[in-house]
Amino acid sequence: MYKRISLPYSYDALEPILNADTIDTHYNKHYLGYLEKLNKLLDSVNYDYRYTKEDLVNHIDEIPLNVRDDVLYNLGGVINHELYFYSMSDKNINVPIGTIRNKIINQFGSFEDFKKEFIKTANYVVGSGYTFLVVNKSGDLEIINTSNQETPYLYGLIPIMALDLWEHAYYLVYKNSRGEYIENFFKIIDFNNINKNYENAYSKIQKK
Repeated sequence: MYKRISLPYSYDALEPILNADTIDTHYNKHYLGYLEKLNKLLDSVNYDYRYTKEDLVNHIDEIPLNVRDDVLYNLGGVINHELYFYSMSDKNINVPIGTIRNKIINQFGSFEDFKKEFIKTANYVVGSGYTFLVVNKSGDLEIINTSNQETPYLYGLIPIMALDLWEHAYYLVYKNSRGEYIENFFKIIDFNNINKNYENAYSKIQKK
């Protein structure tokens, strides 16, 4: 079965941006709930866990039709949450570094312009969903929104940063002030992890 990731910081590490109760509930209830449901669904059809979670998205047609939609929904819930948790930290690496810094400046002109575009895009999300920074098949960056637990892997895109915009991600702290949550996300972004994600994604694209 697919294993849980370890939360890369303590529950209270991201305070005051996100409080301990939010992170505890998000990880232990929502994320682990998706993981448990995913494994139960896959066990019910005798799936042998031959693929990584990300590769299973691209082989979802091998899953029986009667559970395929539920598998894809919960699979997205697991993948999206894992990327979201690792997009943040308390290490104060909230400005781009390394290769991703050069790529952001090359495509967006500056980090501030990138930040404005990301925030603007995130504010377009209606209902539940995510805003992702992804790498496309040409190796370029795109900022996209998806609904519910839809994953960019469905579209041949590799997500390298995620902002969870479901209410459970922010409501305990921000209530209905979602815009404030979106802006404060940039105070806890971990660009060390995002830089690694970009380099890994670019490497995969170059090999194809």
